[in-house]
Amino acid sequence: MPRTLSSTKTRAALRESSRISLELLLILVMATAVLWALGQMWSVIWPLVVGLLLTTLTWPLARLLRGWGWPPALAASVVTLLFLLVATGIVALIAVPVASQSGELADGVTEGIERVREWAAGPPLNIDDAQIAQATDSAAARLQSSAGSLVSAVVAGVSTVVDGVITAVLALFLMFFFLKDGPRFLPWLAGQLPGRLAIDIPAVAARSWDTLGAFVRSQALVGLLDAILIGLGLWALGVPLVLPLAVLTFISAFIPVVGALFAGVVAVLIALVFNGPTDALIALAIIIVVQQLEGNVFQPMIQSRGLGLHAAVVLLAVTLGGSLAGIVGSLLAVPVAALIAVAWNYVREQLSHPPQEPEGDEQPAGGAVVS
Repeated sequence: MPRTLSSTKTRAALRESSRISLELLLILVMATAVLWALGQMWSVIWPLVVGLLLTTLTWPLARLLRGWGWPPALAASVVTLLFLLVATGIVALIAVPVASQSGELADGVTEGIERVREWAAGPPLNIDDAQIAQATDSAAARLQSSAGSLVSAVVAGVSTVVDGVITAVLALFLMFFFLKDGPRFLPWLAGQLPGRLAIDIPAVAARSWDTLGAFVRSQALVGLLDAILIGLGLWALGVPLVLPLAVLTFISAFIPVVGALFAGVVAVLIALVFNGPTDALIALAIIIVVQQLEGNVFQPMIQSRGLGLHAAVVLLAVTLGGSLAGIVGSLLAVPVAALIAVAWNYVREQLSHPPQEPEGDEQPAGGAVVS
């Protein structure tokens, strides 16, 4: 006899599905409202995020100084000044060698352009000087016709630079205050919250702080590996300015996608200018291999270990963050995913049943006797 559906069970299943769907819809609405509010306050939140990331990078030194008995304000001031000195030194490490070879670099760029023109004039392109002049005139006319948009782009670029400077200054001040008063934040937060929240929120915040520190350290390690491998490859090719290029590669590792692309383009151009097209192609191959290793091996492995996330989760988080918010989304995708995992794990711990304790007179399996 064929089995028939139970109307009672079917109605119960539909009611349960409707309830779950409504709850998920409410969660999505709340998440959308939170993201909208964060977007409205982004000019304040972004310096706060940068300040927190810088604090996780500099906190070990501040904690060491405080452990030696230094006053919090003095330790925070010294660490902030050291950070400024290191940042200035990195800029000088890049700028001074480039400035010292600027004349040679300009001559090399001119020679490189001439080589490209000669190569384009030969087979298989066979582009003569008249075609090049026509293309140049057409490009100049197009630039003149789009002068208004260029002015707008320049203004937007200047505004972006100004916003970046303001963000950096605010983040630096916030880093100082976080280093100075950070350990007092969780006790203060616990005193402001009622009931169970006074326990749960500080516990999640403490775990989130450890997770952010793991993210910054893992990102720095990935950047160091990139800088060493690419620097060794450029040094083996005899490309000049190896040290500034390695430093630039390390710094660009903190800016996903665009940072690696910018550092790679600079390295290939310098190899082309000083060493010729063959070494430039070899340098391009080295950079592509290292960046593929970084994106598919180093970064997922290191970050998955440091953040407790699977390598596939890291890759998916970066992809989703980049599609939603571009460069900033790619930068913040992994730490945000890790913080969500921290909150989820804490909620699971609180909602889970406590482990069953064995009876006092029971023996372990296998008949072994515990002495």
